[in-house]
Amino acid sequence: QVHLVESGGGLVQPGGSLRLSCAGSGRTFSNSAMGWFRQAPGQEREFVAAINWNGANTLYADSVKGRFTISRDKAKNTVYVQMNSLKPEDTAIYYCAAGAVFTTRQVSYNYWGQGTQVTVSS
Repeated sequence: QVHLVESGGGLVQPGGSLRLSCAGSGRTFSNSAMGWFRQAPGQEREFVAAINWNGANTLYADSVKGRFTISRDKAKNTVYVQMNSLKPEDTAIYYCAAGAVFTTRQVSYNYWGQGTQVTVSS
């Protein structure tokens, strides 16, 4: 079992930055691939970024590539996503997820956090 708690969301102006954190617990967390996903109002949840179990490999959605950076601190059991140059279209609820497979596919992630709201607006 893996328990995930996101934090760090909020209101930011276009062009600004935020760092989201996902604190994990459970025996398998340190060996899990981790993903960030987001869901905007009226839209389906979509992939944002993923990192493999040891942090050596990452994946990004085209819409965030070059602006977002995913990382993990195994000593702190925490995964981060640094979001720079934020745009209004980045507004969404952001979820972290854990799974056994390093992938962009939501169905492969077994454990999910409760989400944190990110709003990009002037």
